Amino acid sequence: MTDRAYSASWLTARRLRAHGLIVGAVLWSVYLWIMVSPGLRDRAGNLKGTDFLHFYTLGLVAREHRALELYDMKAQSQLASTQVPQAAGIEYLPLYPPQVSMLFAPFAHFSYASALAIWCIASATIYSLCCYWIWRACPGLQAHGVTIAILAAAFPAFFHLIAWGQTSALALLCFTAMYMCLRGQRDFLAGVILGCLAFKPQLGLAAAIVFLGIGAWRVVIGAALSATAQFLAGILFYGTQAFHEWLWMMRNVRAALPLLEPRIYQTHSLRTFWSMLIPWPKLSFALYLITALSVLAMTISLWRHRSASLNVRFSALLFATVLIAPHLTVYDLVILAPALLLLSDWLMTIAPRRAPQIGTALYCVYIFPILGPLAKWTHVQLSVIAMSTLVFLIWRREAD
Repeated sequence: MTDRAYSASWLTARRLRAHGLIVGAVLWSVYLWIMVSPGLRDRAGNLKGTDFLHFYTLGLVAREHRALELYDMKAQSQLASTQVPQAAGIEYLPLYPPQVSMLFAPFAHFSYASALAIWCIASATIYSLCCYWIWRACPGLQAHGVTIAILAAAFPAFFHLIAWGQTSALALLCFTAMYMCLRGQRDFLAGVILGCLAFKPQLGLAAAIVFLGIGAWRVVIGAALSATAQFLAGILFYGTQAFHEWLWMMRNVRAALPLLEPRIYQTHSLRTFWSMLIPWPKLSFALYLITALSVLAMTISLWRHRSASLNVRFSALLFATVLIAPHLTVYDLVILAPALLLLSDWLMTIAPRRAPQIGTALYCVYIFPILGPLAKWTHVQLSVIAMSTLVFLIWRREAD
């Protein structure tokens, strides 16, 4: 984002670099201060890696082939405390499909601290590579590698990804690879990669609806085959009972939402936006459906508009993925990294002065996850408003 291109805007490259340096310095300094403490508990008293304990425990279950404990929350808590005494009393709601535990089985051969370090390094590497690959595909950003690197490192979603020890880097890898395949007109392979999101089904929901809506059958068939292969792997490893138990958990997940979202102010989707804002569950759910369908309609319209560039269409798909997801926590926002880069490149092409509102909305999407905890008191998740506004602005511009 050059100073010349943004001469009529407050979003200068120099200002963006400064903001990135400030945000990155604050976030990572706090992270290091909290984490640099003896033992596996941080200065706040939380287990280091937080959510990674669940994946580590799933790896233990897979390593020892404990199929009966795959969806037993109490048994997993006991297993975790046996291997990691500092984790005593911590419980996680087991909602991941069976094949996820197989992915983490190799980590169970290490101590928890070593496994966490390996996973954080792997996640940071995947994130960095995905940002690099997308940046290389954006000709308008080639001269601004330093600025992009600073902003990527300071992206609040990336900070939360590492702090929580979550799996969202794998989802980012899937979306990045899918974009590259669509760019190369390899639709079936793009579908196969989309199907890999079966490990986090909520992140594949929007793409499934959009590609069905536009009749992209090669993508749909590839995704169906890939997802089926994943589930079959879990069935072959554990048997059909584990898969049936997972389906039962999915059918009854609404009753377990308080356990799944203990910090609802750290969620960033339309469902939780309305549930925080509106105290009546039926009304909030109805508003979620209405707004989710509106976002999907605008996204499908953009994909049917072949005059819209792939950068714009794919970015809208990523925002729709986040907005309509039934469950989406702050670390999952890392999948928006390609959208932020692709739309920045698009803005360079059309000249930012012609779309200042889009540039401002894009900046808000980047920075607002920091303000997520404010929703604990305001009951308004600003990031959801920014993302919804951005989808609308893009749709209005490209539909004209």
